[in-house]
Amino acid sequence: MEHHDFVTHNSDHYEGYRSRALDQRKYKDGADVCIVGAGAAGGVLAYELAKAGLDVVVIEAGPFWNPQTDFASDEISMHSLAWQATRLVDGKNPLKMGHNNSGRGVGGGSVHWTGVCLRFHEDDFMIKTVDGVGEDWPIRYEDLAPYYDKIERDIAVSGPKHYPWGAFNGPYPYPVREPISANSQLFREACEKLGIKTEVAPLAILSAPFDGRPPCINRGFCNEGCLPNAKYSGLIHHIPKAIQAGAEILSDCMVTQILTDGNKVTSVVFNHDGQNYEQKARVFILAGFVVEIPRLLLNSATPQFPNGLANSSGWVGKAIMPHSSHDVYGLLQEEVRLYKGTPVLALTQDFYQSDQSRGFARGYTLHAHGSRPMHMATALATQRADGTMLWGRQLRETMLDYNNYARITLVGEVLPNPDNDVTLAQEKDEYGLPLAKVSFSYGENDLKLIDHAVQSMKDIITAMGGTPEHVIQDTAHLMGGCRMGSDPTTSVVDGYGRTHDIPNLYITGASIFVTSSGSNPTNTVMALAARTADHIVDSLKQNNL
Repeated sequence: MEHHDFVTHNSDHYEGYRSRALDQRKYKDGADVCIVGAGAAGGVLAYELAKAGLDVVVIEAGPFWNPQTDFASDEISMHSLAWQATRLVDGKNPLKMGHNNSGRGVGGGSVHWTGVCLRFHEDDFMIKTVDGVGEDWPIRYEDLAPYYDKIERDIAVSGPKHYPWGAFNGPYPYPVREPISANSQLFREACEKLGIKTEVAPLAILSAPFDGRPPCINRGFCNEGCLPNAKYSGLIHHIPKAIQAGAEILSDCMVTQILTDGNKVTSVVFNHDGQNYEQKARVFILAGFVVEIPRLLLNSATPQFPNGLANSSGWVGKAIMPHSSHDVYGLLQEEVRLYKGTPVLALTQDFYQSDQSRGFARGYTLHAHGSRPMHMATALATQRADGTMLWGRQLRETMLDYNNYARITLVGEVLPNPDNDVTLAQEKDEYGLPLAKVSFSYGENDLKLIDHAVQSMKDIITAMGGTPEHVIQDTAHLMGGCRMGSDPTTSVVDGYGRTHDIPNLYITGASIFVTSSGSNPTNTVMALAARTADHIVDSLKQNNL
Protein backbone atom coordinates (compact mmCIF):
# COMPACT_ATOMS: atom_id res chain seq x y z
CA MET A 1 0.00 0.00 0.00
CA GLU A 2 1.33 3.44 -0.92
CA HIS A 3 1.06 6.41 1.39
CA HIS A 4 1.08 9.77 -0.41
CA ASP A 5 -1.04 12.77 -1.28
CA PHE A 6 -4.21 12.29 -3.28
CA VAL A 7 -7.32 14.20 -4.29
CA THR A 8 -10.14 13.56 -1.83
CA HIS A 9 -13.06 15.10 -3.71
CA ASN A 10 -14.04 17.46 -6.47
CA SER A 11 -12.47 20.89 -6.14
CA ASP A 12 -15.91 22.44 -6.69
CA HIS A 13 -16.86 21.64 -3.13
CA TYR A 14 -19.49 23.62 -1.27
CA GLU A 15 -17.44 26.49 0.13
CA GLY A 16 -20.36 28.05 2.00
CA TYR A 17 -20.47 25.12 4.42
CA ARG A 18 -16.82 24.10 4.64
CA SER A 19 -14.16 25.67 6.81
CA ARG A 20 -11.20 24.94 4.51
CA ALA A 21 -10.27 23.27 1.25
CA LEU A 22 -9.45 19.58 1.38
CA ASP A 23 -8.56 19.03 -2.27
CA GLN A 24 -5.16 17.62 -1.29
CA ARG A 25 -4.71 15.59 1.90
CA LYS A 26 -1.50 14.01 3.15
CA TYR A 27 -2.02 10.42 4.18
CA LYS A 28 -2.62 10.21 7.93
CA ASP A 29 -1.00 7.16 9.49
CA GLY A 30 -3.27 6.43 12.38
CA ALA A 31 -6.33 8.29 13.66
CA ASP A 32 -8.23 7.84 16.90
CA VAL A 33 -11.37 6.89 14.96
CA CYS A 34 -11.95 5.84 11.36
CA ILE A 35 -15.56 5.99 10.17
CA VAL A 36 -16.58 4.20 6.98
CA GLY A 37 -19.55 6.00 5.43
CA ALA A 38 -20.60 9.66 5.62
CA GLY A 39 -24.38 9.27 5.71
CA ALA A 40 -26.81 10.16 8.50
CA ALA A 41 -25.04 7.99 11.08
CA GLY A 42 -21.51 8.74 9.92
CA GLY A 43 -22.10 12.48 9.96
CA VAL A 44 -23.40 12.50 13.53
CA LEU A 45 -20.50 10.33 14.69
CA ALA A 46 -17.89 12.44 12.89
CA TYR A 47 -19.14 15.64 14.49
CA GLU A 48 -19.66 14.30 17.99
CA LEU A 49 -16.29 12.52 18.11
CA ALA A 50 -14.31 15.37 16.56
CA LYS A 51 -16.02 17.84 18.89
CA ALA A 52 -14.82 15.69 21.81
CA GLY A 53 -11.24 16.24 20.63
CA LEU A 54 -10.66 12.92 18.87
CA ASP A 55 -8.70 12.61 15.63
CA VAL A 56 -11.38 11.47 13.16
CA VAL A 57 -11.12 10.29 9.56
CA VAL A 58 -14.27 9.59 7.53
CA ILE A 59 -13.97 7.50 4.35
CA GLU A 60 -16.84 7.84 1.87
CA ALA A 61 -17.22 5.88 -1.37
CA GLY A 62 -19.04 8.64 -3.22
CA PRO A 63 -18.35 12.28 -4.09
CA PHE A 64 -18.43 15.39 -1.95
CA TRP A 65 -21.52 17.03 -3.42
CA ASN A 66 -21.98 20.74 -3.96
CA PRO A 67 -25.73 21.44 -3.77
CA GLN A 68 -25.46 24.57 -5.90
CA THR A 69 -23.66 22.88 -8.80
CA ASP A 70 -24.40 19.16 -8.44
CA PHE A 71 -28.12 19.19 -7.61
CA ALA A 72 -30.79 19.90 -10.20
CA SER A 73 -34.57 20.13 -10.19
CA ASP A 74 -34.66 17.11 -12.42
CA GLU A 75 -35.82 13.61 -11.53
CA ILE A 76 -33.65 11.67 -13.95
CA SER A 77 -30.29 13.30 -13.34
CA MET A 78 -30.64 13.10 -9.56
CA HIS A 79 -30.64 9.31 -9.55
CA SER A 80 -26.88 9.85 -9.31
CA LEU A 81 -27.37 10.56 -5.59
CA ALA A 82 -28.12 6.89 -4.95
CA TRP A 83 -25.84 3.87 -4.91
CA GLN A 84 -26.46 2.52 -8.40
CA ALA A 85 -23.79 -0.21 -8.42
CA THR A 86 -24.93 -3.65 -9.52
CA ARG A 87 -26.54 -5.84 -6.88
CA LEU A 88 -28.08 -9.23 -7.56
CA VAL A 89 -31.59 -9.61 -6.15
CA ASP A 90 -33.46 -12.79 -5.34
CA GLY A 91 -36.40 -14.19 -3.39
CA LYS A 92 -40.17 -14.22 -3.87
CA ASN A 93 -40.27 -10.43 -3.64
CA PRO A 94 -36.94 -9.17 -5.03
CA LEU A 95 -36.08 -5.71 -3.78
CA LYS A 96 -35.77 -2.73 -6.05
CA MET A 97 -32.34 -1.29 -5.25
CA GLY A 98 -31.17 2.26 -5.80
CA HIS A 99 -32.72 5.65 -5.21
CA ASN A 100 -35.49 4.62 -2.82
CA ASN A 101 -33.22 3.01 -0.24
CA SER A 102 -29.59 4.13 -0.58
CA GLY A 103 -27.23 7.05 -0.99
CA ARG A 104 -23.71 7.38 -2.34
CA GLY A 105 -21.73 10.49 -1.54
CA VAL A 106 -21.16 12.70 1.48
CA GLY A 107 -24.51 12.89 3.26
CA GLY A 108 -25.59 9.47 2.01
CA GLY A 109 -29.34 8.92 1.79
CA SER A 110 -29.98 12.04 3.88
CA VAL A 111 -29.20 14.07 0.76
CA HIS A 112 -32.34 12.82 -1.01
CA TRP A 113 -34.70 11.71 1.77
CA THR A 114 -38.14 13.26 2.33
CA GLY A 115 -37.14 14.65 5.74
CA VAL A 116 -39.78 12.72 7.73
CA CYS A 117 -38.38 12.66 11.27
CA LEU A 118 -40.37 10.18 13.37
CA ARG A 119 -39.43 8.48 16.61
CA PHE A 120 -39.95 4.79 17.20
CA HIS A 121 -42.63 3.98 19.78
CA GLU A 122 -41.95 2.29 23.11
CA ASP A 123 -43.28 -1.10 21.99
CA ASP A 124 -41.09 -1.06 18.85
CA PHE A 125 -38.16 -2.04 21.05
CA MET A 126 -39.94 -5.03 22.61
CA ILE A 127 -42.29 -6.58 20.06
CA LYS A 128 -41.58 -10.14 21.14
CA THR A 129 -42.59 -9.30 24.70
CA VAL A 130 -45.62 -7.28 23.65
CA ASP A 131 -46.84 -9.15 20.57
CA GLY A 132 -45.01 -12.48 20.55
CA VAL A 133 -43.33 -11.84 17.18
CA GLY A 134 -39.85 -10.83 16.04
CA GLU A 135 -37.23 -10.09 18.68
CA ASP A 136 -36.73 -7.58 21.48
CA TRP A 137 -33.99 -4.97 21.25
CA PRO A 138 -31.36 -4.94 24.03
CA ILE A 139 -32.24 -1.28 24.64
CA ARG A 140 -35.53 0.48 25.34
CA TYR A 141 -37.14 3.71 24.22
CA GLU A 142 -35.94 5.39 27.42
CA ASP A 143 -32.33 4.74 26.39
CA LEU A 144 -32.81 6.69 23.16
CA ALA A 145 -35.22 9.40 24.37
CA PRO A 146 -32.49 11.92 25.35
CA TYR A 147 -30.76 11.33 22.01
CA TYR A 148 -34.00 11.84 20.07
CA ASP A 149 -34.29 15.13 21.97
CA LYS A 150 -30.73 16.05 21.09
CA ILE A 151 -31.00 15.26 17.38
CA GLU A 152 -34.32 17.07 16.98
CA ARG A 153 -32.86 20.18 18.64
CA ASP A 154 -29.57 19.98 16.75
CA ILE A 155 -31.23 19.87 13.32
CA ALA A 156 -34.29 22.01 14.21
CA VAL A 157 -37.07 19.54 13.41
CA SER A 158 -40.35 21.27 12.61
CA GLY A 159 -43.50 19.63 13.92
CA PRO A 160 -46.82 20.03 15.70
CA LYS A 161 -47.26 21.37 19.22
CA HIS A 162 -48.98 18.11 20.14
CA TYR A 163 -48.20 14.78 18.52
CA PRO A 164 -50.90 12.23 19.40
CA TRP A 165 -49.03 8.91 19.06
CA GLY A 166 -46.16 7.27 20.94
CA ALA A 167 -44.26 8.34 24.04
CA PHE A 168 -43.23 11.77 22.72
CA ASN A 169 -46.15 14.13 22.28
CA GLY A 170 -44.29 17.31 21.41
CA PRO A 171 -43.74 20.15 21.06
CA TYR A 172 -41.03 20.03 18.42
CA PRO A 173 -38.21 22.61 18.35
CA TYR A 174 -39.67 24.49 15.37
CA PRO A 175 -43.34 24.97 14.44
CA VAL A 176 -44.99 23.14 11.54
CA ARG A 177 -44.53 24.44 8.05
CA GLU A 178 -47.58 26.09 6.53
CA PRO A 179 -49.43 25.96 4.25
CA ILE A 180 -49.51 22.23 3.65
CA SER A 181 -50.00 20.78 0.19
CA ALA A 182 -53.41 20.12 -1.37
CA ASN A 183 -52.70 16.38 -1.25
CA SER A 184 -52.03 16.56 2.48
CA GLN A 185 -55.03 18.80 3.17
CA LEU A 186 -57.38 16.48 1.27
CA PHE A 187 -55.87 13.52 3.14
CA ARG A 188 -56.54 15.17 6.51
CA GLU A 189 -60.10 16.09 5.61
CA ALA A 190 -60.86 12.57 4.35
CA CYS A 191 -59.38 10.94 7.45
CA GLU A 192 -61.48 13.21 9.66
CA LYS A 193 -64.62 11.96 7.89
CA LEU A 194 -63.53 8.40 8.67
CA GLY A 195 -62.66 9.10 12.31
CA ILE A 196 -58.91 8.68 11.68
CA LYS A 197 -56.61 11.07 13.54
CA THR A 198 -53.98 12.87 11.46
CA GLU A 199 -51.22 15.37 12.10
CA VAL A 200 -48.81 17.51 10.13
CA ALA A 201 -45.64 15.46 9.70
CA PRO A 202 -42.56 16.19 11.84
CA LEU A 203 -39.87 17.12 9.32
CA ALA A 204 -36.16 17.85 9.32
CA ILE A 205 -37.02 20.73 6.99
CA LEU A 206 -36.81 24.26 8.29
CA SER A 207 -39.94 26.30 8.93
CA ALA A 208 -37.81 29.32 9.93
CA PRO A 209 -34.16 30.36 9.49
CA PHE A 210 -31.66 28.22 11.39
CA ASP A 211 -27.87 28.06 11.57
CA GLY A 212 -27.43 30.29 8.51
CA ARG A 213 -29.86 28.23 6.41
CA PRO A 214 -33.16 29.50 4.96
CA PRO A 215 -36.65 28.13 5.60
CA CYS A 216 -38.32 25.87 3.05
CA ILE A 217 -40.01 27.57 0.10
CA ASN A 218 -41.94 24.44 -0.98
CA ARG A 219 -39.98 23.75 -4.15
CA GLY A 220 -40.82 20.09 -3.62
CA PHE A 221 -37.56 18.60 -4.97
CA CYS A 222 -36.59 17.06 -1.63
CA ASN A 223 -35.86 13.67 -3.21
CA GLU A 224 -33.61 15.28 -5.81
CA GLY A 225 -31.40 17.11 -3.32
CA CYS A 226 -32.33 20.42 -1.69
CA LEU A 227 -30.70 23.34 -3.51
CA PRO A 228 -31.60 26.02 -0.92
CA ASN A 229 -30.35 23.80 1.98
CA ALA A 230 -33.62 24.11 3.89
CA LYS A 231 -33.76 20.34 4.36
CA TYR A 232 -31.32 18.64 6.73
CA SER A 233 -28.62 16.45 5.34
CA GLY A 234 -25.31 15.37 6.78
CA LEU A 235 -23.72 17.06 3.76
CA ILE A 236 -24.71 20.56 4.83
CA HIS A 237 -24.94 20.17 8.62
CA HIS A 238 -22.96 17.53 10.54
CA ILE A 239 -20.10 17.02 8.10
CA PRO A 240 -19.19 20.73 7.81
CA LYS A 241 -19.31 21.00 11.60
CA ALA A 242 -17.13 17.91 11.90
CA ILE A 243 -14.59 19.47 9.51
CA GLN A 244 -14.56 22.65 11.59
CA ALA A 245 -13.82 20.46 14.63
CA GLY A 246 -10.86 18.89 12.82
CA ALA A 247 -12.27 15.79 11.11
CA GLU A 248 -10.88 14.72 7.74
CA ILE A 249 -13.28 13.59 5.00
CA LEU A 250 -11.96 11.28 2.27
CA SER A 251 -14.54 11.21 -0.50
CA ASP A 252 -14.49 9.09 -3.67
CA CYS A 253 -12.69 6.42 -1.65
CA MET A 254 -14.13 2.90 -1.70
CA VAL A 255 -13.26 0.74 1.31
CA THR A 256 -12.56 -2.77 0.04
CA GLN A 257 -11.20 -4.69 3.01
CA ILE A 258 -10.82 -4.63 6.79
CA LEU A 259 -7.46 -5.86 8.12
CA THR A 260 -6.93 -7.38 11.59
CA ASP A 261 -4.09 -8.67 13.74
CA GLY A 262 -6.23 -11.61 14.82
CA ASN A 263 -7.95 -9.83 17.71
CA LYS A 264 -8.49 -6.24 16.67
CA VAL A 265 -8.92 -4.24 13.48
CA THR A 266 -5.66 -2.56 12.52
CA SER A 267 -6.65 -0.74 9.33
CA VAL A 268 -8.98 -0.55 6.38
CA VAL A 269 -7.94 -0.67 2.74
CA PHE A 270 -9.58 1.79 0.36
CA ASN A 271 -9.32 2.48 -3.34
CA HIS A 272 -9.04 5.96 -4.80
CA ASP A 273 -8.62 6.41 -8.55
CA GLY A 274 -7.36 2.84 -8.94
CA GLN A 275 -4.74 3.15 -6.19
CA ASN A 276 -5.04 1.28 -2.85
CA TYR A 277 -4.35 2.96 0.49
CA GLU A 278 -4.47 1.91 4.12
CA GLN A 279 -5.99 3.87 6.99
CA LYS A 280 -5.02 2.93 10.54
CA ALA A 281 -6.92 3.90 13.68
CA ARG A 282 -7.61 2.90 17.26
CA VAL A 283 -11.35 2.47 16.69
CA PHE A 284 -13.25 1.66 13.49
CA ILE A 285 -16.93 2.33 12.84
CA LEU A 286 -18.86 0.94 9.89
CA ALA A 287 -21.61 3.46 9.16
CA GLY A 288 -22.47 2.53 5.59
CA PHE A 289 -25.43 1.05 3.76
CA VAL A 290 -27.25 -2.09 4.91
CA VAL A 291 -26.02 -3.98 1.84
CA GLU A 292 -22.42 -2.75 1.92
CA ILE A 293 -21.59 -3.47 5.58
CA PRO A 294 -22.28 -7.23 5.42
CA ARG A 295 -20.56 -7.34 2.04
CA LEU A 296 -17.43 -5.77 3.51
CA LEU A 297 -17.43 -7.96 6.63
CA LEU A 298 -17.94 -11.16 4.65
CA ASN A 299 -15.26 -10.20 2.13
CA SER A 300 -12.78 -9.54 4.97
CA ALA A 301 -12.77 -13.13 6.26
CA THR A 302 -9.50 -14.36 7.83
CA PRO A 303 -8.31 -17.66 9.30
CA GLN A 304 -9.41 -16.35 12.71
CA PHE A 305 -12.78 -15.25 11.25
CA PRO A 306 -13.38 -17.73 8.42
CA ASN A 307 -17.06 -16.81 8.01
CA GLY A 308 -16.42 -13.08 7.88
CA LEU A 309 -15.45 -10.50 10.47
CA ALA A 310 -17.71 -10.15 13.51
CA ASN A 311 -19.66 -13.19 12.32
CA SER A 312 -19.14 -15.91 14.92
CA SER A 313 -22.91 -15.85 15.38
CA GLY A 314 -23.58 -16.37 11.67
CA TRP A 315 -25.93 -13.35 11.72
CA VAL A 316 -23.94 -10.99 9.51
CA GLY A 317 -26.19 -10.21 6.55
CA LYS A 318 -29.19 -11.94 8.11
CA ALA A 319 -32.70 -10.59 8.75
CA ILE A 320 -32.64 -7.56 6.47
CA MET A 321 -35.95 -5.70 6.54
CA PRO A 322 -37.36 -3.11 4.16
CA HIS A 323 -40.52 -1.26 4.95
CA SER A 324 -43.43 -2.31 2.81
CA SER A 325 -44.17 0.89 0.92
CA HIS A 326 -47.17 0.39 -1.31
CA ASP A 327 -48.83 3.44 -2.86
CA VAL A 328 -52.43 4.08 -3.80
CA TYR A 329 -53.04 6.70 -6.48
CA GLY A 330 -56.59 8.02 -6.61
CA LEU A 331 -58.22 10.09 -9.37
CA LEU A 332 -60.17 13.14 -8.16
CA GLN A 333 -62.43 15.60 -9.94
CA GLU A 334 -60.52 18.55 -8.49
CA GLU A 335 -56.88 19.37 -9.12
CA VAL A 336 -54.37 18.12 -6.55
CA ARG A 337 -51.05 18.81 -8.29
CA LEU A 338 -48.81 16.28 -6.52
CA TYR A 339 -45.66 18.17 -7.46
CA LYS A 340 -46.53 21.09 -5.19
CA GLY A 341 -44.86 21.34 -1.80
CA THR A 342 -42.70 19.07 0.31
CA PRO A 343 -43.57 15.44 -0.49
CA VAL A 344 -44.87 14.45 2.98
CA LEU A 345 -46.80 17.06 4.96
CA ALA A 346 -49.43 14.95 6.74
CA LEU A 347 -49.66 11.46 8.21
CA THR A 348 -51.58 9.12 10.47
CA GLN A 349 -50.32 6.53 12.92
CA ASP A 350 -53.78 5.38 13.98
CA PHE A 351 -52.98 1.95 12.55
CA TYR A 352 -49.59 1.69 14.26
CA GLN A 353 -50.29 -0.52 17.27
CA SER A 354 -51.14 -4.22 17.04
CA ASP A 355 -54.85 -5.04 16.94
CA GLN A 356 -55.76 -8.73 17.15
CA SER A 357 -59.05 -8.14 15.33
CA ARG A 358 -57.10 -7.29 12.15
CA GLY A 359 -55.57 -10.77 11.96
CA PHE A 360 -51.90 -9.73 11.98
CA ALA A 361 -49.32 -8.34 14.39
CA ARG A 362 -47.85 -4.86 14.42
CA GLY A 363 -48.91 -1.94 12.22
CA TYR A 364 -48.06 0.95 9.93
CA THR A 365 -47.94 4.66 9.19
CA LEU A 366 -49.74 6.27 6.24
CA HIS A 367 -48.28 9.36 4.56
CA ALA A 368 -49.99 11.80 2.24
CA HIS A 369 -47.13 11.67 -0.24
CA GLY A 370 -46.51 13.87 -3.25
CA SER A 371 -45.14 12.50 -6.50
CA ARG A 372 -43.36 13.97 -9.48
CA PRO A 373 -44.44 13.01 -12.99
CA MET A 374 -41.50 10.75 -13.85
CA HIS A 375 -41.80 8.90 -10.54
CA MET A 376 -45.50 8.28 -11.03
CA ALA A 377 -45.18 7.26 -14.67
CA THR A 378 -42.30 4.88 -13.95
CA ALA A 379 -44.22 3.27 -11.10
CA LEU A 380 -47.30 2.78 -13.28
CA ALA A 381 -45.17 1.23 -16.00
CA THR A 382 -43.25 -1.20 -13.80
CA GLN A 383 -44.64 -1.70 -10.29
CA ARG A 384 -48.42 -2.12 -10.31
CA ALA A 385 -49.39 -4.56 -7.57
CA ASP A 386 -51.71 -6.58 -9.83
CA GLY A 387 -48.75 -7.45 -12.06
CA THR A 388 -49.98 -5.43 -15.03
CA MET A 389 -48.12 -2.50 -16.56
CA LEU A 390 -49.41 0.65 -18.16
CA TRP A 391 -47.62 1.44 -21.39
CA GLY A 392 -48.06 3.35 -24.61
CA ARG A 393 -51.38 5.10 -25.13
CA GLN A 394 -52.82 3.87 -21.83
CA LEU A 395 -49.91 5.31 -19.85
CA ARG A 396 -50.04 8.58 -21.79
CA GLU A 397 -53.76 9.01 -21.22
CA THR A 398 -53.36 8.27 -17.53
CA MET A 399 -50.59 10.83 -17.16
CA LEU A 400 -52.71 13.48 -18.88
CA ASP A 401 -54.75 13.39 -15.65
CA TYR A 402 -51.62 13.74 -13.49
CA ASN A 403 -52.77 16.99 -11.88
CA ASN A 404 -55.93 15.29 -10.58
CA TYR A 405 -54.25 12.39 -8.80
CA ALA A 406 -53.83 12.08 -5.04
CA ARG A 407 -51.33 9.68 -3.49
CA ILE A 408 -51.06 7.88 -0.14
CA THR A 409 -47.97 5.84 0.84
CA LEU A 410 -47.52 3.03 3.33
CA VAL A 411 -44.68 2.63 5.82
CA GLY A 412 -45.41 -0.91 6.97
CA GLU A 413 -43.52 -2.98 9.52
CA VAL A 414 -41.84 -6.07 8.09
CA LEU A 415 -40.93 -8.77 10.61
CA PRO A 416 -37.32 -10.02 10.76
CA ASN A 417 -36.61 -13.30 8.98
CA PRO A 418 -33.05 -14.73 8.79
CA ASP A 419 -33.79 -16.07 5.30
CA ASN A 420 -33.90 -12.46 4.06
CA ASP A 421 -30.20 -11.78 3.71
CA VAL A 422 -27.16 -10.27 2.04
CA THR A 423 -24.56 -12.77 0.81
CA LEU A 424 -21.64 -12.69 -1.62
CA ALA A 425 -22.10 -13.66 -5.25
CA GLN A 426 -19.48 -15.22 -7.52
CA GLU A 427 -19.47 -12.20 -9.86
CA LYS A 428 -17.13 -9.32 -9.02
CA ASP A 429 -17.17 -5.54 -9.45
CA GLU A 430 -14.56 -3.09 -10.71
CA TYR A 431 -12.68 -3.28 -7.39
CA GLY A 432 -12.46 -7.06 -7.56
CA LEU A 433 -15.02 -7.41 -4.77
CA PRO A 434 -17.77 -10.03 -4.93
CA LEU A 435 -21.11 -8.48 -5.78
CA ALA A 436 -23.77 -8.47 -3.11
CA LYS A 437 -26.70 -10.84 -3.51
CA VAL A 438 -29.80 -9.52 -1.74
CA SER A 439 -32.61 -12.02 -1.10
CA PHE A 440 -36.04 -11.00 0.20
CA SER A 441 -39.49 -12.54 0.55
CA TYR A 442 -42.46 -11.24 2.51
CA GLY A 443 -43.84 -13.38 5.32
CA GLU A 444 -47.52 -14.15 5.87
CA ASN A 445 -47.88 -11.44 8.52
CA ASP A 446 -46.27 -8.86 6.24
CA LEU A 447 -48.71 -9.63 3.42
CA LYS A 448 -51.75 -9.40 5.70
CA LEU A 449 -50.54 -6.02 6.96
CA ILE A 450 -50.10 -4.80 3.38
CA ASP A 451 -53.60 -5.91 2.40
CA HIS A 452 -55.10 -4.06 5.37
CA ALA A 453 -53.09 -0.92 4.65
CA VAL A 454 -54.01 -0.88 0.95
CA GLN A 455 -57.68 -1.10 1.85
CA SER A 456 -57.26 1.72 4.38
CA MET A 457 -55.63 3.87 1.70
CA LYS A 458 -58.42 3.09 -0.76
CA ASP A 459 -61.00 4.06 1.85
CA ILE A 460 -59.27 7.40 2.41
CA ILE A 461 -59.07 8.10 -1.34
CA THR A 462 -62.79 7.34 -1.61
CA ALA A 463 -63.50 9.69 1.31
CA MET A 464 -61.63 12.39 -0.64
CA GLY A 465 -64.29 12.00 -3.31
CA GLY A 466 -61.84 10.15 -5.55
CA THR A 467 -61.54 6.74 -7.18
CA PRO A 468 -58.66 4.44 -6.21
CA GLU A 469 -57.09 3.75 -9.60
CA HIS A 470 -53.59 2.35 -9.13
CA VAL A 471 -51.92 0.30 -6.39
CA ILE A 472 -48.13 0.35 -6.66
CA GLN A 473 -45.99 -2.32 -5.00
CA ASP A 474 -42.81 -0.91 -3.48
CA THR A 475 -40.41 -1.04 -0.54
CA ALA A 476 -38.19 1.51 1.19
CA HIS A 477 -35.85 2.07 4.14
CA LEU A 478 -33.69 -1.04 4.20
CA MET A 479 -32.70 -2.10 7.74
CA GLY A 480 -31.03 -5.00 9.57
CA GLY A 481 -28.23 -7.33 8.58
CA CYS A 482 -26.01 -6.74 11.64
CA ARG A 483 -28.55 -6.63 14.41
CA MET A 484 -27.83 -5.69 18.02
CA GLY A 485 -28.46 -7.99 20.95
CA SER A 486 -27.26 -9.10 24.35
CA ASP A 487 -26.58 -12.68 23.21
CA PRO A 488 -23.43 -12.95 21.03
CA THR A 489 -24.74 -16.18 19.52
CA THR A 490 -27.79 -14.51 17.97
CA SER A 491 -26.58 -10.98 17.21
CA VAL A 492 -23.62 -9.09 15.75
CA VAL A 493 -23.29 -6.03 17.99
CA ASP A 494 -24.23 -5.03 21.54
CA GLY A 495 -26.57 -2.22 22.54
CA TYR A 496 -23.96 0.41 21.69
CA GLY A 497 -23.10 -1.03 18.27
CA ARG A 498 -19.84 -2.62 19.43
CA THR A 499 -19.26 -5.95 17.71
CA HIS A 500 -19.25 -8.92 20.06
CA ASP A 501 -16.21 -10.46 18.36
CA ILE A 502 -13.87 -7.50 17.82
CA PRO A 503 -13.59 -4.91 20.63
CA ASN A 504 -12.47 -1.96 18.50
CA LEU A 505 -15.00 -2.46 15.68
CA TYR A 506 -18.42 -0.77 15.82
CA ILE A 507 -21.38 -0.76 13.46
CA THR A 508 -23.99 1.99 13.36
CA GLY A 509 -26.92 2.97 11.20
CA ALA A 510 -29.97 1.00 10.12
CA SER A 511 -27.88 -2.20 9.87
CA ILE A 512 -28.08 -2.76 13.63
CA PHE A 513 -31.89 -2.52 13.83
CA VAL A 514 -33.50 -5.57 15.40
CA THR A 515 -36.96 -4.81 14.03
CA SER A 516 -38.20 -2.31 11.48
CA SER A 517 -41.14 -0.60 13.22
CA GLY A 518 -43.77 1.25 11.20
CA SER A 519 -41.88 4.56 11.31
CA ASN A 520 -39.34 6.16 8.99
CA PRO A 521 -35.93 5.20 10.43
CA THR A 522 -33.60 8.20 10.01
CA ASN A 523 -34.29 9.86 13.37
CA THR A 524 -33.55 6.56 15.10
CA VAL A 525 -30.40 6.04 13.01
CA MET A 526 -29.09 9.42 14.14
CA ALA A 527 -30.11 8.98 17.79
CA LEU A 528 -28.34 5.61 17.94
CA ALA A 529 -25.22 7.17 16.39
CA ALA A 530 -25.18 9.96 18.98
CA ARG A 531 -25.51 7.38 21.76
CA THR A 532 -22.65 5.32 20.30
CA ALA A 533 -20.50 8.46 20.08
CA ASP A 534 -20.96 9.13 23.79
CA HIS A 535 -20.07 5.51 24.56
CA ILE A 536 -16.88 5.64 22.49
CA VAL A 537 -15.75 8.92 24.06
CA ASP A 538 -16.31 7.52 27.55
CA SER A 539 -14.58 4.23 26.69
CA LEU A 540 -11.53 5.96 25.24
CA LYS A 541 -11.26 8.19 28.30
CA GLN A 542 -11.28 5.06 30.47
CA ASN A 543 -8.85 3.25 28.13
CA ASN A 544 -11.42 0.52 27.51
CA LEU A 545 -10.78 0.44 23.76
